[in-house]
Amino acid sequence: QVQLAESGGGLVQAGESLRLSCAASGDIFSINAMGWYRQAPGKQRELVAVSPTGGTTNYADSVKGRFTISRDMAKNTVYLQMNSLKPEDTAVYYCNAVISGTGYLKLPTWGQGTQVTVSS
Repeated sequence: QVQLAESGGGLVQAGESLRLSCAASGDIFSINAMGWYRQAPGKQRELVAVSPTGGTTNYADSVKGRFTISRDMAKNTVYLQMNSLKPEDTAVYYCNAVISGTGYLKLPTWGQGTQVTVSS
């Protein structure tokens, strides 16, 4: 059993910053990738940023230059530093991790989501 615990969402004004955190715990042998997705009301869930282990990070065009994803491998934790936030960044942000453990290989796992609201 693997769990992802997210934190760091909230209400900010346009131009301000937030930092999201997501820690994976449980039966973990390896983590293939960790990333962040978001879903705004009435819209589909979309990729924000992903950090493959040993690979190149990838960002949605809408957040390039403003958001930075980073990982602490020792803590099985991924962060999303969000700067210059815009009202259109308002969404529920979900942590995602692709994890291998006892009896399972590369299992996609989701966090519960954290609300980010940016007021104009």
